[in-house]
Amino acid sequence: MRVEVLGGLERRRRWSRDDKARIVEETLEPGAKVTEVARRNGVAASVVFTWRR
Repeated sequence: MRVEVLGGLERRRRWSRDDKARIVEETLEPGAKVTEVARRNGVAASVVFTWRR
């Protein structure tokens, strides 16, 4: 059995207000799906739903 230890910590990404606004605006376009917009931008859909509130 081989055990591999991964170094470093994954940190939460900090999103600027401009980035958040751009992503939320994308979701408000007609026919846009939050999950697709979120995936395309590398963010969880639940986070985008929170930003929309």
